[in-house]
Amino acid sequence: MLRVEGLTVHYGKIRALERVTIEVGRGEVVAVIGRNGAGKTTLLKAVMGLVRPTTGKIMFMGRDITGLPPWVRAEMGIGYVPEGRRLFPYLTVMENLLMGAYVVRSREDVERGLQTVFQLFPILRERRNQLARTLSGGEGEMLAIARGLMSNAKLLLMDEPSLGLAPIVVKEVFKVIKRLKERGVTILLVEQNARKALEVADRCYVLETGRVVFHSDAKSAMEHPMVKKAYLGIE
Repeated sequence: MLRVEGLTVHYGKIRALERVTIEVGRGEVVAVIGRNGAGKTTLLKAVMGLVRPTTGKIMFMGRDITGLPPWVRAEMGIGYVPEGRRLFPYLTVMENLLMGAYVVRSREDVERGLQTVFQLFPILRERRNQLARTLSGGEGEMLAIARGLMSNAKLLLMDEPSLGLAPIVVKEVFKVIKRLKERGVTILLVEQNARKALEVADRCYVLETGRVVFHSDAKSAMEHPMVKKAYLGIE
């Protein structure tokens, strides 16, 4: 579904990514792990079109999307759940969801999307008239994920969904990711909690200083000495 080939991204003179190549197959959950500043968020932003690559190519469902603006990518079926949720705090839950559906042309598709996210997140149906700023951290993350799905996303980019959440809420968020996987949603997951990410992922890539230094299936990654020591805290 997604192939990133030789992607290099600069912020001024700072090189954030260097010749990064990754693939995400239809129905897969692919995790990208690495330390802060490794380039994980930049990778997602490049796929979404929020930063312009210096070199490289981004292919989505067989089409070169490297030069396309973010709204076109959203129309094509790429959903984005940004780090820190980035909700509209003074809009209601329902209004936030409808903002996620701004590229959806059909009223029937919008209604279908709402029914899907309310099935996945029953609490959002209960909170639909509440301002987003009044939600708990876990509820806010669920709203951010639901908003990303409202664009009829075929590929969901998730940036640090567990960030700032209590451990018990983190478990709930990863249960949601498992449910999305069971529904066939393709996910590219950037996550600081490497253990949780590898538990739900099919494959993983490790980024260090903007380069891919390792990639394998998730099960093998959990047994790899470098991953165990650097990211799982196991000597």
